[in-house]
Amino acid sequence: MSIFFEDNRARQGHGRKSLRSGAISVGARGLTALVQVGSVMFLARLLSPEDYGLVSMVTAIAGLAPLLIDLGTRDAVGQKHCITEGEISALFWITVAMGCGFALLVGASGPAIAWLYGEPRLKTIALLYSLTIVASALSYQHHALLRRAMMFSKLVTIEVGATVLGAGTAIILAFHGGGYWALVARPIATSAFTAIGVWSFCRWVPGKPTITKGVKEMLNFGIHTIGFSWTDFAGKNCDRVAIGLVQGPKSLGYFQNSLLVYDNLLDLSWPLQGVALVSLSKLRDNLDELRRSWGNALSILAFYAMPMFGIVAVTSQDLIPLLLGEKWSIAGALLSVLALRGIPHVVERTAGWLHAAAGRGDRLLRWGIAVTIVQIVALLSGLPFGSMGVIVAYVLVTYAFFAPAVAYAGRPLGIGATHVFRVVGRQMVGALSSAAVGFLLRHTLLADIPRTTRVASLTLAYIGMYFVLVVGLFNVRTPLRFTASLLLDFLPSRFGPTAKLGYLRGPGNG
Repeated sequence: MSIFFEDNRARQGHGRKSLRSGAISVGARGLTALVQVGSVMFLARLLSPEDYGLVSMVTAIAGLAPLLIDLGTRDAVGQKHCITEGEISALFWITVAMGCGFALLVGASGPAIAWLYGEPRLKTIALLYSLTIVASALSYQHHALLRRAMMFSKLVTIEVGATVLGAGTAIILAFHGGGYWALVARPIATSAFTAIGVWSFCRWVPGKPTITKGVKEMLNFGIHTIGFSWTDFAGKNCDRVAIGLVQGPKSLGYFQNSLLVYDNLLDLSWPLQGVALVSLSKLRDNLDELRRSWGNALSILAFYAMPMFGIVAVTSQDLIPLLLGEKWSIAGALLSVLALRGIPHVVERTAGWLHAAAGRGDRLLRWGIAVTIVQIVALLSGLPFGSMGVIVAYVLVTYAFFAPAVAYAGRPLGIGATHVFRVVGRQMVGALSSAAVGFLLRHTLLADIPRTTRVASLTLAYIGMYFVLVVGLFNVRTPLRFTASLLLDFLPSRFGPTAKLGYLRGPGNG
């Protein structure tokens, strides 16, 4: 068990291990996203927009509870230099107590949620959803220890396995006529399988709690972090509540499914939060190396994530009806605009890396409050124009605030807005320019061809345009070299040395 409680500091090969861990985590999230999208393809044909809207009405309110129960201590464990078993035991029992308390609160709030929306079916949905909270509470500290020890390959196995089993449970229920209960069962099953997985790989058993100064410090850091999670959740879910109240479950179903696809794409970068938090925290005493590692990681993320959202923007009006059926065409139109938000959003989300690395949960909370206020103003401004009006307002706000968000987070570490644009500016110009070309082609040369052919043609045209601009014209090639180097790391040992020697001798490395 000593590996979980070693001092949190950089060791030889730390940079390479961090990049490898990031690649593994993003790859896992990619597999998870494929499972999510694949299951949506099945479930969307078996269920109605109203089914999605009903469950979203509950999760838009009760979904905050799983974010609160650990009091932000998972991030605190990852960035803390020294921890003991007694301290983690204390955090475990606090988390479990919070989980049971919130589960009772959510279950008891079912009648109030049903009254708010005027929908009696929500009472039982809220009661069963509360089981998710208990299962999550049992897994959080074991997950934090695995992440602290940088055992990301094991976390990958757990995440993908739990997602597959949870999706399978939902599909089986939906196929047998379970309706919206399939969507209720999915998070319960996923959380339960996750808890089983982390306990299997991390055999640490919580014992007698020890309340020390370190526990109080982690709780203090965590409370600021969880305060940000609360404001972030409120900002992201008040739109679901508002649309559900104003337009009803059907319209909310379209909005929810467009967000479901968007969030799955955005979450491809979320595993890097855990890797970056642990990795950058180990470099806190070497700010030059920290800034270099941050710049490399953000550049690689932007290089791959920005065009992914650009492709979704230009293809989703055709892709969503092809995958989910014609009844979801409205969701495709919503996603087409929403995906443009993802281009700066992937950068804005990395602000958390820097807040955690600097140990400044207080700054994270203050920024979260400010952004939530702005997002609520955007919601109120767009709501009179329907779901599309809300999405357009969100897009504009994100473009205005992504650079200030990262600059504010990076100020204690010597990172400002100019650093942000220097790292991601060329990728952003390439992604947006390629999207403009894609939209132009869709409505002119490719307007009258079959949907499947149009999706393939737009994807190829976008990729070609992006590489011409970003790699050819702007000379952004470091992400490709890092990717090639990482791929060589995953080759079998009998191929690795020869292949790596050829790579190092090849062009572009002189």
